[in-house]
Amino acid sequence: MTEPLLRVDHLCQYFGSNKAVDDVSFEIRKGEVFGLVGESGCGKTTTGRGIIRLYDITSGSVYFKGHRIAAGIKSYKDAISEAKKALRGASGPERERLQAIIRENREQIRLARRDHEQCDHLLRPFLRREVEEKYAERLAAAPPEQRAQLLREKEYDLRVAEHQRYVTGIQMIFQDPIASLDPRMTVYDTIAEGLVIRGEKDKAVIDEKVYRILERVGLVREHATRYPHEFSGGQRQRIGVARAVVMNPDLIIADEPVSALDVSIQAQVINLLNDLRRDLGLTVLFIAHDLSVVKYFSDRIGVMYFGKLVEMASSDELFAHPLHPYTRSLLSAIPVPDPYFERHRKRIRYDPLAEHDYTVDKPVMREIVPGHLVQCNQAEYERYCRMMQEGQP
Repeated sequence: MTEPLLRVDHLCQYFGSNKAVDDVSFEIRKGEVFGLVGESGCGKTTTGRGIIRLYDITSGSVYFKGHRIAAGIKSYKDAISEAKKALRGASGPERERLQAIIRENREQIRLARRDHEQCDHLLRPFLRREVEEKYAERLAAAPPEQRAQLLREKEYDLRVAEHQRYVTGIQMIFQDPIASLDPRMTVYDTIAEGLVIRGEKDKAVIDEKVYRILERVGLVREHATRYPHEFSGGQRQRIGVARAVVMNPDLIIADEPVSALDVSIQAQVINLLNDLRRDLGLTVLFIAHDLSVVKYFSDRIGVMYFGKLVEMASSDELFAHPLHPYTRSLLSAIPVPDPYFERHRKRIRYDPLAEHDYTVDKPVMREIVPGHLVQCNQAEYERYCRMMQEGQP
């Protein structure tokens, strides 16, 4: 099986005593849409911001294209602190074991800092080597009249490689299309900013890319000279999409990109993202709380509750066989355009204290059937397995 494009391992994001994200792990394969759903405040956006390094994660790791681009060290520091406390009264083999734990966690901190700080320095020589190899063959086979153009293209690609970072391959579409755009920058400057930071200096190239992406997202060239306040909400979100896509990313984090829009405009933006995904081969982490939209757009879905991932499965599997009580509660709240059904529908309320007894047997993510994981303890695991065998729920 090929390496996933993005792998999140035991991601934790704490703000003081508030555990916004607590031990979240998932993978996203190239070309798929992974939906992350849950109620407001459950940690969906914080997860996305930690992945793209807008936040320094507390602990855990984020791997992109097989390289660790973010690493938290708090868990290693805590392990060292606990081992040092236990070391005071220890002797003999126990003392040696604790000292080994301290050495191991210090080494993990060193590796985490190295990967976090040096991953981009390790990327650039690799990209330069790729460019050299690519153009060596093309220049050797090119006729003399094409060599000058190829040399210019090679110089451009080398300049891009010099300014490239792993995290540049991840771009984000933000929830609020008003607050995410600088009111003092024109649409042209907003979209071109990333290209300039990446090292593009040729204005003709920037113009061509900006105008092409504007038309691709349903706007026109004349919009390039306008400011954000001159656009509707749907148009502003299209500008946000253009700003992300113009960087030619491998992964887009779409943070509730349609929640602030009218229903008809939501459909237009979702269809635009679908077209871009198909035409450009994009991979998408789609964060939302509208389960109907997520089911339509996503290949796999992860459900979050209070900072934890409680269930994960393919879109069809999750809707056909929701197992975790919170997932069933979310699905029961989806409105249906049928007055008779709505009048008689029974909504499921989720009370974690009544549903679970985790005083002794703690929950972990367990695979009930291939690809369908639920956070549960051993007793719940056995019950969920029986439910699946009996064709419930």
